[in-house]
Parts: sequence; C-alpha cells; structure tokens
Amino acid sequence: MINQENKIKKAFENPGGKAFIAFLTAGDPDADSTVEFILEMEKGGADLIEIGIPFSDPTAEGVVIQEANLRALKNKMTTDGVFEIVERVRRQSQIPLAFMTYLNPVFHYGYERFFSRCQELSVDGIIIPDLPYEEKGEVAEIAAAHNVCLISMIAPTSASRIQMIAREAEGFLYVVSSMGVTGVRSEIGTDLSSIVQNIRQVTKTPCAIGFGISTPRQARQMAEVSDGAIVGSAIVKIIAQYKKEAGPKIREYVQNMKAAVLEAADKNFP
Repeated sequence: MINQENKIKKAFENPGGKAFIAFLTAGDPDADSTVEFILEMEKGGADLIEIGIPFSDPTAEGVVIQEANLRALKNKMTTDGVFEIVERVRRQSQIPLAFMTYLNPVFHYGYERFFSRCQELSVDGIIIPDLPYEEKGEVAEIAAAHNVCLISMIAPTSASRIQMIAREAEGFLYVVSSMGVTGVRSEIGTDLSSIVQNIRQVTKTPCAIGFGISTPRQARQMAEVSDGAIVGSAIVKIIAQYKKEAGPKIREYVQNMKAAVLEAADKNFP
C-alpha cells in the first residue's frame, strides 16, 4: 500500500487535474547541470519530473535519449551518482520525482537496496519499460514496501489488456502515444481518447500521455484527452544543443508547455 507521503497524486491536484511531466537523463552533461535543470523545470511549472538512470541498452528510447545515455555513461554517471543528484535536489525541492530506467540497473543494484534508497530520498515512482506486466510481482512488492509507485505503461493494444493493466495502476498510468521508441513526432495519429476511455472504466488513477510530444499544440491536445502530457526527447535535445548553458532554455520551454496543458485544463474544468 502506497501511503500519503508519496507525492505523485499531488502532481495531478492542480485546478483541472492536468499535469505537465518533464524528463531528462541524469548526468547529461554532468551531475551539477542535472541538479540545476531539475530545479529550472520546477520553476518553469513542471508538476513531476522523470529522471532517467543511464543504461547502455535503453531499448524503448529513440536516438536522442540513447545518445544522452551514452554521454552520461561516458561522463562516469552511475546509479549511485543518480541518487546523489536526487539527494542534492531534495535539499532544495520536494517536487514529485520518478525514475525512468531498465530492469538491469535495478537488479544489479539489488532490489531491496535500490528501493530503500529511493524511500530515503523520497523518490515517488519508477518506470521500467522492459518489465512485462506479467513479471512485475517481485519488483512491485518491494517497491510498495518502500512507498515507491511502480508506474505502468500502456501501449496502443487491446481493450482487455489495457484494462487489465489499468486496474492495478499506482501513481499514474503512462500512456504511450505511438508504437515504437521515444522521439519527437510531427503528428500523433493513435486513437488515444479510446484508450483513455478504456482506462477510466476501471480506475480513477490519472493517466498521462508521452512519446513524441514536443510542441505546445501537441501538449494541449494530449492533456485534453488525458490527465497530462509527458515530454522527454524535446528537452534532451535542448540539453544536447546548449549543454551546461541549457538551464534558461529548459525553463522557458517548460513554461510554454505547462501553459498549453493549463489551456486544456481550463477548457475541461467546469
């Protein structure tokens, strides 16, 4: 049972119940910059921040985030280093945080040790794209024991599978906008409203849409049909371009995206 100290729910409690969720890769370009960028995202209005733990084989990621992983690993970023980044952030901020990583780094760190450290630092959730729903049991139990939500991903698939996953959802549901890997897309053609309707038939857990969102128009569209928008690759591209000087650019970008999400909230809020 996830207790009230977990902050993910708060990310969706603003007027209209819409959240803007931002992602970056820890250690790209370095630890100091990652701390700065997370705090700039919060100042820009992000409601929840996903922190990518670098991994050598990020199978769900497109080229932009793959390259960020490689840059971070080249700079000697480790899982312990990511925890140190979170510790520094927590001295200044209590914004909801979730890790985005793969099963291999968590397994090798040790499930109990990993989630115990998450609890110590108030990491509220974790997303593990390569952990199948059918095999989540052991990880889910240990995560819950340490008050960490195991956030499920839902891809465009059958209604019965969507509802099976949604019934057991914690924190929020990550709805994948399109089949394939992460990355900026000019258009998103998936019937996402039907997916969200299927989810809402079985759970009140919020759902936010990610993969491919990069413009305010897309963020507004996604927030109109769901409870929020998730953006990763577009932010990572800003970091790749401006490196250590990216902070003000990230803050401005997040401000614009959050404003678009709020427009969707205003449209739907009675």
